[in-house]
Amino acid sequence: MITVALPKGSLLKGSIELLKSVGLDFSDFLDPSVRQLEILDRSQQAKGLLVRNYDVPVYVEYGQAQLGMIGYDVLREKRPRVAHLADLGFGGCRMSIAVQATSPYRSVLDLPPHCRVASKFVNCAHDYFQSIDLPVQIVPLYGSVELGPITGMSEAIVDLVATGRTLKENNLVEIETLFETTARLVAHPLSYRINEDGLKDLVDVLRASALAQAA
Repeated sequence: MITVALPKGSLLKGSIELLKSVGLDFSDFLDPSVRQLEILDRSQQAKGLLVRNYDVPVYVEYGQAQLGMIGYDVLREKRPRVAHLADLGFGGCRMSIAVQATSPYRSVLDLPPHCRVASKFVNCAHDYFQSIDLPVQIVPLYGSVELGPITGMSEAIVDLVATGRTLKENNLVEIETLFETTARLVAHPLSYRINEDGLKDLVDVLRASALAQAA
């Protein structure tokens, strides 16, 4: 039986809808009265695990799940040893650099060397600033990173942006986009290679369904 790791949060609904389109119904995870973190789909064909975003690739990498759905941002940040199989096309947002609207910085190149940049995406931020040869101090924050510039702890932040509403409400503006991110399909490499429990067939129909929904 194939086990699928599903992400809590904004990608959950899209992930469940895609799986449902190929006959695997984990809709019970959307019911707030359901507290189980491991369930069988309604046809009893597969098992679902409901885990935090950052934990999806961990469960897949260590083989507790053969398949997972997770944002590209997590793949870039965590660098897990998983097979990255498909762009699923939903959950689109962007990884951006933002500063206070009242700051003098209107381009990433305006940021002073060795300034502080707050982010929970430490690796993504480090890789970007290294790529443009701008030395900065990355301040790891795992709550509301918008408070970094507001309190003066950092000159900028690196964070995911969907609508930009949170930035606007906190008087922050984007000055650079690092990359675009969407939900991605990942698999345990060995399970995929040996086609454990027909995993390749499931991947093929998920790819086809994702393409059809995006068309």
